[in-house]
Amino acid sequence: MHVLRAQFRIETQRALEFAASRGFGVIVAADERGPRASHVPFVLTERCGHTVVQIHFTAKNPLVALADGTRRFLLIVTGDDAYVSNDWYASRDNVSTWLYEAVHLSGVAHLRGLDENRGHGDALLAVSEARLPKEPWDLAQMEPGKRESMLAAIRVVDLVVDEVEGQAKLNQHKSDADHVAVADRLARSEESGHRRLARKMQALRQGLGYEMP
Repeated sequence: MHVLRAQFRIETQRALEFAASRGFGVIVAADERGPRASHVPFVLTERCGHTVVQIHFTAKNPLVALADGTRRFLLIVTGDDAYVSNDWYASRDNVSTWLYEAVHLSGVAHLRGLDENRGHGDALLAVSEARLPKEPWDLAQMEPGKRESMLAAIRVVDLVVDEVEGQAKLNQHKSDADHVAVADRLARSEESGHRRLARKMQALRQGLGYEMP
């Protein structure tokens, strides 16, 4: 049981690291009319022992009213994906499929006060700008009047995560020969996302004689 719990913590941490590295996803919640969704950037933090996803919406977004401290939100974070043709495998009688990575984070959503808008904006920019090979831009460089007008037009929401679900399909259940054949095919692709998936497949099963490192 202790081993299973430790493994669960490891997988949860990997899923959270994946989500943080992406920093963009789809928020979904439901009202009386059905599902509502928005594409949002986010900041992943730890607060009082809880994982918190902080996001923002425009003030008129219908999801703002749903962040009432009781309703559950779902954040879907996706990575690269690739279609795999059935004739890419080394063996016969496989079927076409898709490889992908994704993480689902869910929990109760809480609307924050307007006084937290600037702190959220600073945190979001710091994380996003750090991904770029340049000096970071921040809100202090913005014309004050325009900055305050922009900040007043958003509402910040905390999603307190209580469920983490990591999903990855990278040919884990195929033979070594089939795994290598697909990884090699993706590694030769012109799409950078396919090449990233190939490297992850190679890392899953090292030393199998792939065509490309």
